[in-house]
Amino acid sequence: MQEIKGTNDRILEIDLSAKKFRVTKIGKKDRNMYLGGKGLALKLLYDRMEPGVDPLGEKNMIAFMMGVLMGTGAPCSGRFEAATKSPLTGIMSTASCGGPFGMALKTSGWDGIIISGKAKVPVYLYIDSKGVQLKPAKAIWGKDTGAAEAVLSKEGVGALVIGPAGENLVRFANIRSGHRFLGRGGMGAVLGSKNIKGIVAKGGEVKIVPAKKKKFDRSNKRFFKYINQNSITSGSYRYYGTNANTNLSNAAGILPVRNFTGGSHGEAHKISGETMAERFKTTWDTCKPCIIMCGHKGMIEGKERHIPEYETVGLLGHNLEIFDPVVISEWNDICAGMGMDTISSGGTLAWAMEATEKGLVKTNLKFGSTDGISEMLRNIAYRKGIGKDLALGSKAASKKYGGEDFAMHVKGMELPAYDPRGCFGHGLSYATANRGACHLSTSLFVLEAYLGMADPYAMRWKHYMVKFMENAYAAMNSLHICQFTAFAVFLEPPLIKLTPNFIIKILNQNLAPLALNLMDVSLWPELWHATVGKTYIPFVSMLKFRKAGERVHVLERYMNTREGISKKDDTLPLRLLTEGRKCDSKERSVPLEKMLKKYYRLRGYDSNGIPKKRTLKRLGIEIK
Repeated sequence: MQEIKGTNDRILEIDLSAKKFRVTKIGKKDRNMYLGGKGLALKLLYDRMEPGVDPLGEKNMIAFMMGVLMGTGAPCSGRFEAATKSPLTGIMSTASCGGPFGMALKTSGWDGIIISGKAKVPVYLYIDSKGVQLKPAKAIWGKDTGAAEAVLSKEGVGALVIGPAGENLVRFANIRSGHRFLGRGGMGAVLGSKNIKGIVAKGGEVKIVPAKKKKFDRSNKRFFKYINQNSITSGSYRYYGTNANTNLSNAAGILPVRNFTGGSHGEAHKISGETMAERFKTTWDTCKPCIIMCGHKGMIEGKERHIPEYETVGLLGHNLEIFDPVVISEWNDICAGMGMDTISSGGTLAWAMEATEKGLVKTNLKFGSTDGISEMLRNIAYRKGIGKDLALGSKAASKKYGGEDFAMHVKGMELPAYDPRGCFGHGLSYATANRGACHLSTSLFVLEAYLGMADPYAMRWKHYMVKFMENAYAAMNSLHICQFTAFAVFLEPPLIKLTPNFIIKILNQNLAPLALNLMDVSLWPELWHATVGKTYIPFVSMLKFRKAGERVHVLERYMNTREGISKKDDTLPLRLLTEGRKCDSKERSVPLEKMLKKYYRLRGYDSNGIPKKRTLKRLGIEIK
């Protein structure tokens, strides 16, 4: 078996229309500037795609990019990134996944693949170290994701598959790998539009080792220590999964209830991670390699099921006023089999329920009732009845039928399960997130609402906090490594761990630039440098790592502005800007405009939200 130090530096470019492929080498400059994962995926598409392409057309491309840490044994590093132009939003979309495909592709000798064109008939792609073969997929076209993956997994150790939703071009169709999904933005529809049912990689052909193994092992040991002593990564998430967030969000008043009209509910505990763990006797079912182990499975109604993640519980549960964990698990399985994002599915259903109440549409959907939901989810996947319109997402449906004021989306992407009226910084983050409403662009709700490290209702310095975290997470997703490791990296170094939260809160309120820049995030750049064989220089290397994250974020923003995105799109649903939550006696709404102006100035954007030429030049982004 061939041994590779750190990176393969080989990209497989596949033109489906021409039935050809070519091998591209990743240059040192791009590797240093964009790291890997998300950064390189965006840079490669930026170099190849013109603005204005149809997301479901032959000229759209989709990239799957592995990070430098994959295969090294770094904790929680079995993740890969995808990037494409989204059919849901019409702008760039990126997504992270922890399934087996990433490791299989990298150990087949590739750091990534880029797919363009369209196959004439349904196919699946078989990839090994020599290249790619297009094979007929007629026998598995129409099958759900589980059945299709079972077939393809016989040919390799990792597969990606779409379900009926992707085949039928549902705008929020996703892509499955194991029990993990490239969930947001409709990437499944992009593969469906190209007549790709799945991709399978042989795997096991090369072995990945860090270029500087001793340095890598020292940093890795500290990383493991931090993760295993952090109360979230070794406690709540490890034992209750991400659905530990239900009780936390309920207590903080940021729980979406009844299409984001409430902020808490007395029955929310019935569908919490703690309740599900006890009721369903859960065990781990997680990404590999992983030591956080947030993924869980359990016996539900006599059947072993994957336990729903928090976002699924939030949007298909309390936001629909449903508090039955059994039916939520069934809907989670339906979405998984059909290949649909649970966040957009739930958000669109909530819009449909409210639109039905207001007489704008005719459905049998009703808040608090499970009737008709299973059928509607399948109707969306197969584009039947009103499901054909709901398959376009809540933005498009509300434009056709009315009810745009309560269509809970940003830039066309439905909101995740955190109400920003209880965490203003997170509201700014939703509005500015590049792919649309995204809880993973900063996750500021954790500092504001969960840990009490920032005043959730203050505006001062929130623009700085958003920028700092956007840059950090963009860099992290370019390594690529699980974002949950941030809890350990940010919170476990002694300076932060030994400082009481109330002092950190005061610092964030008054001296956020100082407080945030005191955070020791050196573990991430240390591992990157040790893996690729570059010399790590304390502080200098960390600054370059942060700048790489800024470069990735601003490049994606610039790509979106070429698609027409500007200040008009950096907003929130009207409900969040003008109405208070039922749980908030002060009826606070998000004061977005004041924070947004400061954010633009700090980012180096003009007043319309467009990156200035000097900002692009400073970051080394070529203007096109």
